[in-house]
Amino acid sequence: MDYLKSALPSQIMSERGSNLVVINPGSANVRIGLASQDTPFNIPHCIARHTKQIPNFTVIDQIAPLLKIPFLDEGPGNSFPRKMGRVDGHNPHIRKDLPLTWTNVYEEATNSSVSLETSSKDETGQFLDPKEGTHSKEPNASERKFKEFICGEEALRISPTEPYCFCHPIRRGHLNISQYYSMQQVLEDLHTIWDWILIEKLHIPHNERNMYSAVLVMPETFDNREIKEILSLVLQELRFGSAVVHQEGLAAVFGNGLSTACVVNIGAQVTSLICIEDGGALPSTGKTLPFGGEDISRAFLWTQRHYQTWSPVHSDVFAKPIDLLMLNQLKETYCEVKEGELDAVAVVHSFAEKVPAVSHKTRLSALNVPPMGLFYPTLLTPDVYPPPPRTWFHDYEDMLEDTWHIDFSRRSDMPDTFYPNVNGGLPMWESYPVFSTKPKKEEKVGLAEAITNCILSTGRIDIQRKLFCSIQLTGGVALTSGLVAAVEERVLHAIPPNEAIDTVEVLQSRTNPTFVSWKGGAILGVLDLGRDAWISREDWIHNGVHVGSNKKYKDSYYLQAQAMCYMNS
Repeated sequence: MDYLKSALPSQIMSERGSNLVVINPGSANVRIGLASQDTPFNIPHCIARHTKQIPNFTVIDQIAPLLKIPFLDEGPGNSFPRKMGRVDGHNPHIRKDLPLTWTNVYEEATNSSVSLETSSKDETGQFLDPKEGTHSKEPNASERKFKEFICGEEALRISPTEPYCFCHPIRRGHLNISQYYSMQQVLEDLHTIWDWILIEKLHIPHNERNMYSAVLVMPETFDNREIKEILSLVLQELRFGSAVVHQEGLAAVFGNGLSTACVVNIGAQVTSLICIEDGGALPSTGKTLPFGGEDISRAFLWTQRHYQTWSPVHSDVFAKPIDLLMLNQLKETYCEVKEGELDAVAVVHSFAEKVPAVSHKTRLSALNVPPMGLFYPTLLTPDVYPPPPRTWFHDYEDMLEDTWHIDFSRRSDMPDTFYPNVNGGLPMWESYPVFSTKPKKEEKVGLAEAITNCILSTGRIDIQRKLFCSIQLTGGVALTSGLVAAVEERVLHAIPPNEAIDTVEVLQSRTNPTFVSWKGGAILGVLDLGRDAWISREDWIHNGVHVGSNKKYKDSYYLQAQAMCYMNS
């Protein structure tokens, strides 16, 4: 303790964080890095596996029903009529980016064979060896070998004509399990992606993995069984020496050096809200909205098609992930929350089979409409994929709730809000009863109403006033220009007139909102190092985590979200 008081924070992070790997998984991206790093690797959370059964590139998420795209100027949710704007020299939104390119799906050539990527031709058209500068034989297509799997952004840039099956192991805040994507395959894909990152990005080989500990910063949407499976993955398959679980919303508060806030995490596919008071989460305030940044990107595309500004480009965000990658880049560059007209001129790219991308200079229209879908969800196009089915686990089992008949000792200095009033469950997750008293967490309301309801559900005027002045936006969408002012204005108007609250403030993030939860997880991991919250690999494999071993705490001040008290059978 004396060391923690005297040492510089940077010194503590450097010394204690060099063997801590912080993992913050999301539906679209996984943020992973050493706690001693300033920022993590932010890698698309996807994998493409070579397949011989399916002739062409296939996207497997869920079975897609027919998609009916509503017109954006129909329905009660759209209060922003179209205003025609000019496209002239006064508009600064012209960005010249290098186009995305198709991924090379073949193994690197060795010895006698030379890859087309590294070879060049002389004046006669013959290939030159890149090392010797001498003539070499053009590789035969039959001699080339496909990569077994491709992860991250390279997986997003695979041509649809290639024999690969593309998967997202996490979707809409849950493991993406369905009759077409088994739990075993989901976990295997997660293992492959994370193992690839650990080896290729962090350079931690298997034989050294036991010297590292893992800090799992888990989204509030994850259920207890999902966390149990991921803990098994980290401790058994990935071979970490020990691991601990922290809650994403609480980590976000620590990442910004706060103790109390209403955390609004706008992810790629879900938006989650939870209130934090004095370093502890208030479980009853947790809410989930079924939309995020990718929904804004799809709304961006539908908007352009509606106004017929996308005609020369054929884009399919479901069959070609590279199109979604491009749309995300365009959305992040051009979309903002702003009244009136907002048009721009941009260079977009069309991708056809294996040929290079074709550039199109295109006028983009109504760029302020898609991000307004956060406040008016009817603006967002219905998802072509339904959420993962919930047949093998239940939404009511979340990482904040106690599910055991165990009388834990409680600390006298912790308020009642740390102890949710939930019916007791059964010792094993296979037979949990349904708790009819628990309200449905997922809500289909706008962001302003959700924030207001989240804060008012605390039931105390003193903490309500504090939280309305301590709203924290996290996630990549939080960087959207104009969003902070819009949240403050719309939340203020959403507060019922009988509530004695007249001030709303969104706090400025001290670090990049995309990485703030990861950073908070690194801080919590370093500060909690050596406490009983950690689960060792040996305990997990040989003994499980026993009832009464005091490894599950209701004391979220020290443990935040340790959800695991299961026999590992």
